[in-house]
Amino acid sequence: MRGGTAGDIQKLIGKDNCKIIGNANRRFTYVASVYEARPEHLTFCARKGDEALLLLRETKAGVILCDQDTPLKKSLKNKTLVVVYDPRLWFIRCMNRFFPEKRRRGLHPTVVIGRNSTISNSAHVYAFVYIGDNVKIGNNVTIKSGSVIGSDGFGFVKNQKGVFEKFPHIGGVIIGDNVDIGANTCIDRGTLGDTTIGQGTKIDNLVHIAHNVVIGKNCAIIAQAMIGGSAKIGDGSWIAPTACIRDGIVIGKNVLVGMGAVVTKNVDDDDIVLGVPAKSIKHSK
Repeated sequence: MRGGTAGDIQKLIGKDNCKIIGNANRRFTYVASVYEARPEHLTFCARKGDEALLLLRETKAGVILCDQDTPLKKSLKNKTLVVVYDPRLWFIRCMNRFFPEKRRRGLHPTVVIGRNSTISNSAHVYAFVYIGDNVKIGNNVTIKSGSVIGSDGFGFVKNQKGVFEKFPHIGGVIIGDNVDIGANTCIDRGTLGDTTIGQGTKIDNLVHIAHNVVIGKNCAIIAQAMIGGSAKIGDGSWIAPTACIRDGIVIGKNVLVGMGAVVTKNVDDDDIVLGVPAKSIKHSK
């Protein structure tokens, strides 16, 4: 039977890492948001302090994961709280444990694949995706509908007559294991080398990644971000929506590039940059 009890959640997390306030045998049969939940549901509350306390009192959920900072002095009627560090993260893990979904694999019949491209059998490629030449896709990769992987980048040089001549693109795209690529995203292949997306990186919908870009491991590239040609992004960095990174820029590890930022200079490890042009808000203090 799908679902479980608050006690089952405590076994998953470990008694040293969480505590139960209320009936540990309280059962949940599915999940819902904290606002829409009913007594049979498991949910989570990401808020802290008095805001969390108010939401916990208002929700109708039967089992709720909540933060350790919640100022709760006594149990709530007909509700069981599982108090834990990072309730959102543990909610994800509970969903995977108690309501597992079978992972989809394979290629939709409408997928177009170019020459010399290899795709892991564990990858899942949705409808109307184009995969160009010399693309390598690792294990457990998901590519959503309408994306284009491995098209030519915007590489042109003006000749003496002012006419553009196209720079040849003979490189490919290498996508590491456990990468997710959202719908209608474009990742250009390299000119002479390869465009590379590191293991565990997550790319949102409507993102453009130009030729020869190198993105490290476990990065997040959010909707409508634009990564210019030959830019490099270090492991663990977060590129917020509509951010623009100029070609050739080097972004360090664990960097946060804020929403709408235009990055025109290299960024050091562990920095936070915002604005147009982007400036550090961490190193300026």
